[in-house]
This record gives sequence, C-alpha cells and structure tokens, in this order.
Amino acid sequence: MKQAVYFISHGGGPWPWIEQWAEDYAGLRQSLEHIATELPEKPKAILMISAHWITQGHLAIMHQPQPKMLYDYYGFPEHTYHIQYPAPSDPLLAEYIQNKLEQAHFSVIKDTERGFDHGAFVPLALAFPDANIPVIQLSIERHFDPAYHIRLGEALASLREEGILIIASGLSFHNMRLFNAHGTQPSKEFDQWLRNALSQESNDRKEALIHWETAPSARIAHATEDHLIPLMVAIGAAGNDMVEINYHEDNVMGGVTVSSFKFG
Repeated sequence: MKQAVYFISHGGGPWPWIEQWAEDYAGLRQSLEHIATELPEKPKAILMISAHWITQGHLAIMHQPQPKMLYDYYGFPEHTYHIQYPAPSDPLLAEYIQNKLEQAHFSVIKDTERGFDHGAFVPLALAFPDANIPVIQLSIERHFDPAYHIRLGEALASLREEGILIIASGLSFHNMRLFNAHGTQPSKEFDQWLRNALSQESNDRKEALIHWETAPSARIAHATEDHLIPLMVAIGAAGNDMVEINYHEDNVMGGVTVSSFKFG
C-alpha cells in the first residue's frame, strides 16, 4: 500500500527530554505522536532526510545494521547525551536506494559511521517510540539547489509504493536570531506563502518552491536554507498528491509561525 510523505518540524535540540519545554512543544508533540495513526499501514521502513546531515559533492546514505547516536547539539543537560533510539537500519535496502539514485544520475556514497542526528531521532522517538521499524538516513547536498532536491524526491517516489515512509525533517522557519517577537511578522508572511504554494497543482508548487527566495520574508525566514531544503525532497516524492497541514502554530518559540505538511 502506498505510503505518505511528510515534511515535519523536529523542534529545538532534544526538546522532548526537557521538562520545562513541555508546554511550549505540546502541539508539535501531539502532531508527531499522531503520525502512526494517519498511515495506511505500518511502514516497512522509514527513509529520513534530515536538515542536519549535509554533504558536499555527493549524497551519502546510512549503510550499517545498527546506527549509533549523534548528539549534534550543545549546552543541554547531561541526560540528553544518553538518549537512545535503537531502531535498526537495513543495509540491503540502503544499497537498493543507492542503486536507484545512481540510475537517476545522482552521486551517492555509503556511510558506515553516521549515527541518527537529532533531526531524525527526536521526531522518530515520538512518532514510532517502539523503534522497531528500520530507518535509513539520506543526506542533502550543500549547494541547496531546490531543483536538484526536487528531482531527488522524484527519484525516491517509487519507494512509497513499496511501503516505505519518506520523512523530510526541517523547519518552515529557521532563523536562530529571530525566535522572538522580531520573527513574528516575517514567519507569518513566509508561512502563508508556503501554505499557498503547496496547495497548488504539482507543477505549479514545484515551480514556486524552486523560486522560494522571491517569497515574502524568504531570506529572513531562512537566512540559510538547510532546514527548508528537505521540503524540496518531500514535494518531489509527493508527485501529484495534495497537501494537508498536519501541524500549525502561530505563537511558538518566542512568537513565530510554523507549519508541517503531509502528502498522500
């Protein structure tokens, strides 16, 4: 049965394990915990594209049976550096995906050391707490070319027919200096544009996202677009599927507007 595609917010650092942040992140937690109930069936595997794995000159794919943890955040309580998400990976599936991408003329290398970064294990720990579904991570390319990443999603789209859930993990607003009242208006403007763009027909929304920098407050919302680029992969993989907003708040992280999306 054909699986869905998501572009989700993974939030700040190891937030689910920070008690004083529980109220601030209640809406995001609820949306992530609800993902499993929205799917047509339990995924055979999960392909995760995280904003926190960026490679240059090639893509990289996780290629080991039991990934380690990568605590890629700083200054948090000691217990957050002992979090475990013991989901297995699937080297055979990773090789299958690599071959598929190489046939589509992408340069891909195997990475046998990479662990789950917080863009992956944080949302997965809430969405699939049993950690019993194989997870494979795939990097994004440092040139951040929207058309390239849309084409990457298109090359991955057929995996959905094989029961593989594709999750792109980033954030619809990501300006570390403006998670405050100064980010309220630009985040609202960009989020409204983004929701309108994604509600269009497939070709129109791809065209809009290729030219995302022309959107209102675009470069304020994403001074660096690493957290937006996973969305390009998601819309490529989504094909003609219509978008649903599966998470939206307009007063989080100091007063900003954020959204997450489901396709299919």
